[in-house]
Amino acid sequence: MSTIAANLQAVEATIGAACEAAKRPRSTVQLLAVSKTFPAEAVLEAMAAGQRAFGENYVQEGVDKIAAVAKARPDVMLEWHFIGPIQSNKTRPIATSFQWVHTVERLKIAQRLSEQRPPELGPLDICLQVNISGEATKSGAKPEELLDLAKAVVQLPNLRLRGLMAIPEPQADLALQRAPFARLRALAQDLVKAGIHVDTLSMGMSGDLQAAVLEGATIVRIGSAIFGARHYE
Repeated sequence: MSTIAANLQAVEATIGAACEAAKRPRSTVQLLAVSKTFPAEAVLEAMAAGQRAFGENYVQEGVDKIAAVAKARPDVMLEWHFIGPIQSNKTRPIATSFQWVHTVERLKIAQRLSEQRPPELGPLDICLQVNISGEATKSGAKPEELLDLAKAVVQLPNLRLRGLMAIPEPQADLALQRAPFARLRALAQDLVKAGIHVDTLSMGMSGDLQAAVLEGATIVRIGSAIFGARHYE
């Protein structure tokens, strides 16, 4: 068994244990393998082990990798999620190459994604990113701005608002980890009460996966635990 396949098995076991602790079916949590900075060969290896959903943070790297993987294995359909910061001049390749975008924080970005989404591809699934810990250095809409943003986004024709995403401030203690995830879940429930249907909470990474699952995560974003340590240039 390859290292990536073994790592995937270990991550699956961790998610399974977290679901059991939360008394949730394993099927309610999707594993998103974050393949940023790793080559197409790593994606193909994970794909061979059964993984089908991958996350990318950098536009050009992601677009090139999607093309390379599709060329190598045109017989396998993958789901590609964009999970990095979005510059307004980079929305077109995101809108044309990805099925999901987790990091919409401004109406302008949502409008551009909608305008540039080819209709034949169907609606682009999106999450609104929330700055749930109120950190000055973090991206995301402020919680108090979220309802107005969501109301505007659901009117856009080529987008489908699926839910919320957050990257809380790192904490070592489980209770402290759970608190911002609980706030994000409450914000999603507020949207539903306001008549905006959402079904997705993209939250939780390697260090806080259990807390996220306990608080209702439906997508967990796991990278280094699958692919190994990243080496940035």
